Amino acid sequence: MPLLSVKDLRTYFHTRSGVYRAVDGVSFDLERGETLGIVGESGSGKSVTCYSLMGLIPQPPGRIESGSAVFDGVDLLNCSPRQSRAIRGKRISMIFQDPMTSLNPYMRISDQLIEPLMIHEDITKKEAIKRGLEALESVGINDAEKRIHYYPHEFSGGMRQRVMIAMALITKPELLIADEPTTALDVTVQAQFLELIKKMQQEIGMGVIFITHDLGVVSGLCDRVQVMYAGRVVESADTHSLFHDAKHPYTRALQRSIPSLQEKGKKLFTILGMPPDLSKPLAGCSFAARCEHATDLCHASDPQLSEIDVTHSQACLRIQAGEI
Repeated sequence: MPLLSVKDLRTYFHTRSGVYRAVDGVSFDLERGETLGIVGESGSGKSVTCYSLMGLIPQPPGRIESGSAVFDGVDLLNCSPRQSRAIRGKRISMIFQDPMTSLNPYMRISDQLIEPLMIHEDITKKEAIKRGLEALESVGINDAEKRIHYYPHEFSGGMRQRVMIAMALITKPELLIADEPTTALDVTVQAQFLELIKKMQQEIGMGVIFITHDLGVVSGLCDRVQVMYAGRVVESADTHSLFHDAKHPYTRALQRSIPSLQEKGKKLFTILGMPPDLSKPLAGCSFAARCEHATDLCHASDPQLSEIDVTHSQACLRIQAGEI
């Protein structure tokens, strides 16, 4: 039985200008000890998918229209507030995308760092501070005994991101949701953090959902990858298959956009056009307007995920028809 099983998740935002289908039928399973990467352009629905699982969608304007997310037998989308509080911050932790706004500027780092321990575990504040120091040291913060009592404004952006990582890992969660956690980190600290995740997975079998734009990190860390576009999954595969035999034109375009793979002196490849307006109904494939392989069929028919083999699925009509 998977640690987390998400089926047909749909999260819409009801605004004065229309209904935005931010997440529109996303499904996936996550096993214990497995790392699932979710990639795609900004606005593709990656973060909203995970905020939905954590119950962090502002309502209104957001609304979870349908779906289920079963975590160890509990449906996160339909459980009681008491069940949700017992799971969030203890069994499921999240590293948020923006460290500049995720920490309370009026509270010392120490109070924010140990809060999950004080709420979920029966330990003294002295014991919690000790674990907090260990957590800060594990993410590369020097002089932790002094810095743990600082306020957020006394840390740089990268240091705040490390604090956020330490806070998420301090309870040793069964599931970690990491929303672009390495964005503000330099390469050395990024490698240290990724190594820490791997170590915790080996020790406690922690599952990880890793949201990122960095395909290089995905290739070295993730077991499986889901590519999202316009609120839907357009390709899902194990990491090796995705990087060596990508099928969907959007996935191929993302790979061609990696700067380090560009020929020196040549103009960098970019995906032409813009993602579609999700408040308006789409007649066919959401990527058709930007796809160099699109035909009239692509603009008229709505593609669904189709299995290529047991570990690889994609949602391109022309590939499913054997045309490309």
